[in-house]
Amino acid sequence: MNDGGATQDVVTVDEQGGGRWSWLRRHRLMASAIALAVVAGGTTATITLAAGEDTPPCQTVPESTRTLADRPAAATRALDPGDDLSRFDAVRELLRYDNPCGDGAEVLGAVVEAATRAPGPGTPHSLAQARAAYGVAAALDGAEVPEGMAPAVARMLADYVVDEARYLMHDDESGGPAVSAEAAAPDPYGWTSYGRFLAPGEAHTDFEYDQPYGPAEADPEMLVAELAEDPEALAILYDAERAYFAHYLERLTTQGGDPAFRPDPKEKSDYASTPTTWPDNDLEDIAERVGNLMKHRAALAREGTTDDLAAYDDVVRRHLRGTYRAAPDQVTTRPPMAAIAARPVGGPLEGDPMDGRHQLFTVFDAWAKDRGVPAGRAAAMRQIIDDAYVRGLWMRF
Repeated sequence: MNDGGATQDVVTVDEQGGGRWSWLRRHRLMASAIALAVVAGGTTATITLAAGEDTPPCQTVPESTRTLADRPAAATRALDPGDDLSRFDAVRELLRYDNPCGDGAEVLGAVVEAATRAPGPGTPHSLAQARAAYGVAAALDGAEVPEGMAPAVARMLADYVVDEARYLMHDDESGGPAVSAEAAAPDPYGWTSYGRFLAPGEAHTDFEYDQPYGPAEADPEMLVAELAEDPEALAILYDAERAYFAHYLERLTTQGGDPAFRPDPKEKSDYASTPTTWPDNDLEDIAERVGNLMKHRAALAREGTTDDLAAYDDVVRRHLRGTYRAAPDQVTTRPPMAAIAARPVGGPLEGDPMDGRHQLFTVFDAWAKDRGVPAGRAAAMRQIIDDAYVRGLWMRF
């Protein structure tokens, strides 16, 4: 590719004598006039250098990548790392940019959404889409997400809100980056490690999959911490968690239990699960992630990432959709994950939106009252939610 008729040159990833950008540092005067082509993963990215020495070079997203934003099936193939992660390096090369030029960050975000998100709220994710979601999370692990890309990545995580929740369990038995709907289906006793109330026919991402000595590792917790620097991204994730909370509550029994639970006669009585065992664990995970979001928000000011938290909060408020209320009667439908994040709001937010505990309790208390949950059980559930929220708010990585 040629940028303004400039001379082309090639910089290897590891130049002799000092790393990736050593050639550029040795030729600063020439650098302002040169576009460098870096070939990786079968695509060509142009590195455009600004005139100032202190201005970092930007990388032009190639046309071959841009076209994927309008071709969901091709985008999914491009970001699918494969069951054995054999294509992960190609996925990483396609997505990892230090400083995309122009609208490059938005383009990369559009590619992520095209590859991973369901085409509509009523459509379950395919196995290839679920693997691609793992590929995106792993490719961005430990990276600074370019400004403009974060909201799209947040929308991807929101589309997989049930699977993101599962990461907190740190399941050591994960067998790959994603599993089919059949593999995730509940056993005869209503148990599956992939969560409660799963949609039939939907594949699920195993974000916690860690191939021994493999090339990839996905860590949604660290990725969320990075995305939270963008207030719109935080609002998207916050909406998704609160929507999932309401979605989950309204499917529980009046006792706050899993209606699909069946006792497993093989479990020893001292360790046997009950109808409320896994709902309690799931509610813990949801509340902890809401606390995590508020922790990341506070850390922006504490660590100097932002010097105007009020302005940050204003942007968050503008992007929050409202309150998600649980239905007053038990719901039996099992919609795909995309429908959870797209759930209609029940009204405007009440109270301080940045008080995540208040937002959770407002929904929980109304649900418990509408459903006639026994006072003792409601108090126990409320305490579980409270403890988990505080743990998420205060625990550091």
